[in-house]
Amino acid sequence: MEASAPAAPVEREAKPLVFEEFFQFQYPRLLRAMYLVTGDRHEAEELAQDAFVRAFERWDRVAAANNPPGYLYRTALNLYRSKLRRAKRAARKFTAPPPDPDLFAAADDRDAIGRALAGLPEGQREAVVMVEWLDMTNEEAGAALGISPVTVRVRIHRARGTLKPLLRPEVPA
Repeated sequence: MEASAPAAPVEREAKPLVFEEFFQFQYPRLLRAMYLVTGDRHEAEELAQDAFVRAFERWDRVAAANNPPGYLYRTALNLYRSKLRRAKRAARKFTAPPPDPDLFAAADDRDAIGRALAGLPEGQREAVVMVEWLDMTNEEAGAALGISPVTVRVRIHRARGTLKPLLRPEVPA
């Protein structure tokens, strides 16, 4: 009986360490991805934290899945979509004029990329962030988004077509 007693604490200690390693590696990547999707650091932090809470609550199933990062990213994106839906419903109740554009935005490359990404349809923006920014394969991004790898490639192709003229500097003739 004494030999079996130490085995239980070792199993309990191993679970948090595995999640902790997953968290340490994935949190910065998820935060960057959500920032690119939302354009707001605070919202990105909130979404990343909520996604990790949900992953931790289901860690036994998530860790056993073949793509835990995909689960995490899909959870964060679903949380974002839910938040957008709630905001749209609230906006219908209280119609207000659109906010003034930020007149003081700097015109550096990072802002230009952020604005260009924000102009993309949601599906294209998600595919670009996952493949180009997070270096996921089309298969990994497809699994995270719940779409086929071919659809990921199509979305990226269309996004590049939209982004190319926006991000290419004009050269005087």
